[in-house]
Amino acid sequence: MPSTYTPATAWSALVEGNRRFVAGAMEHPSQGVDHRTELSAAQSPFAVVFGCSDSRVAAEIIFDRGLGEVFVVRTAGHVVDTTVLGSIEYGVEVLGASLVVVLGHDSCGAVTAAAEALRTGVMPTGFVRAIVDRVIPSIVSQTSADHSNGTNLAVPSADTLGREHLRHTVDMLLSYSAALSTAVAEGRCAVVGVEYTLAQGEARAVDVRGAVDA
Repeated sequence: MPSTYTPATAWSALVEGNRRFVAGAMEHPSQGVDHRTELSAAQSPFAVVFGCSDSRVAAEIIFDRGLGEVFVVRTAGHVVDTTVLGSIEYGVEVLGASLVVVLGHDSCGAVTAAAEALRTGVMPTGFVRAIVDRVIPSIVSQTSADHSNGTNLAVPSADTLGREHLRHTVDMLLSYSAALSTAVAEGRCAVVGVEYTLAQGEARAVDVRGAVDA
């Protein structure tokens, strides 16, 4: 069955779940044996969460949600490719999710590596370079020439760059995916860029596209 959530009620559910998580009062909903059995036939998540592949930022935990409620897509640095876009479109168009959350966080290793590559000109080796290559376009506009300290570029803090990368990712999803852009324009879905702080456990909206106010 399709989700009965609107973009506003879906966002409210995640906000309330995160408040419980921050307070240490999690309810762990929809995790019982009976519910697990019910879900074996079909799923109807109310939200898609596209986040960073970081062991400290598990969407179902930080939003205190259960099985079948959140369709999670993860890549290091929440970098976008065609399979990510296809997965998000599947969550919205096929499974009926009414909200897409792009979940970034402070102290992101991918953003830090991209900032270091810009500052020093030295790229990481192996396939880690592919991740950095996809983060750099999001943050390069935030750098500026500065020869006073012996470096070629002045690079803002990793957290400032991470916030910029988060907003850029939201822009990319909506510009690359006609299906997602149409869903937002029609009010069937909203996209929210969320910044998560590791120490406090708080998830805060920094970029909202669509109507998420009740």
